[in-house]
Amino acid sequence: MNMKRTLFIAIMAALISATSFAQDAKSQTGLKKVYDESINQMEQIDKALIQAKKEGKFVICQVGGNWCPWCLKFADYISKDSDITKIINDNFVYIHVNYNPRMAKSKDEAVAKRAAALMKRLDNAGRFGYPVFIVLDKNGKIIHIQDSGYLEEGEGYNKEKVMRFFKNWTPKAVNS
Repeated sequence: MNMKRTLFIAIMAALISATSFAQDAKSQTGLKKVYDESINQMEQIDKALIQAKKEGKFVICQVGGNWCPWCLKFADYISKDSDITKIINDNFVYIHVNYNPRMAKSKDEAVAKRAAALMKRLDNAGRFGYPVFIVLDKNGKIIHIQDSGYLEEGEGYNKEKVMRFFKNWTPKAVNS
């Protein structure tokens, strides 16, 4: 009898665990994928800089990937807050730069070289984890790298911290 009970408990625990895992996966995949994995990241940054120069804005590169739950959470978070959306639209060309640390260790030499070149261009910003935010002036010079951990609160982001980050790195704030 004890053997059957133990087996029943083990099966129930496995079912509960599997259900929980499936729900976590579903909630993560419920977020919009914002990173285009098919484009050349260097060209993406160059195009954003051309646009920023024309519009008198800075570029913010949100580096991460669709594999990163915090990256997708941040993209979702800023898209749903009108104050944050306004400050971004008024001051920045905002791009999602796809990067996975595994790219640097790829056996495909071309992939590994592109990953290394991207991290070199972005001053090895991946050292802060993901997402990481790189603020480029209109000429492409890195003026700030923001560790997203400082913007987090609990299982999400803190609006006051996020707004302070964006406000402190607008062209007007930097150039005044």
